[in-house]
Amino acid sequence: MAKNNGKKKSINKLVVLGTGTDFNGLLRFTESLCIKGKFKGSIQAMGDLIVDKGAFVEAESISVTSLLVYGTVIGTVRATDKIDLFPGAEVKGDLTASRLRIADGVLFEGQCSMTGISKDVEIFSRPTEEIKAELQRTGD
Repeated sequence: MAKNNGKKKSINKLVVLGTGTDFNGLLRFTESLCIKGKFKGSIQAMGDLIVDKGAFVEAESISVTSLLVYGTVIGTVRATDKIDLFPGAEVKGDLTASRLRIADGVLFEGQCSMTGISKDVEIFSRPTEEIKAELQRTGD
């Protein structure tokens, strides 16, 4: 996370594609999106993407600021900031990001490429609230 005078980065707007959603095509967004259903196509975004538990995403390419995976992702991913793979996630495809975390219990098949990290990014420190929220989400 980039330094910002001690202020936590907040998610301004979170759009959710619910569990009953089955979307095909090109998906573009600028804020944050959580997929709980199924998606097939391409994603070009300037925001954050969350693939929730039970969600299935198959994409030729995914280009986002950051990606958090709890469900299944198939395809090539490029994140300008980070990619986090949480326990139970399944990812098949090549990943490119500044930061990559793969938790125990993740099925990952592909290659990883790391991009340059800004000097203002602290890769080993995160706010406690962010860590607690992730742990609660994986406990669901």
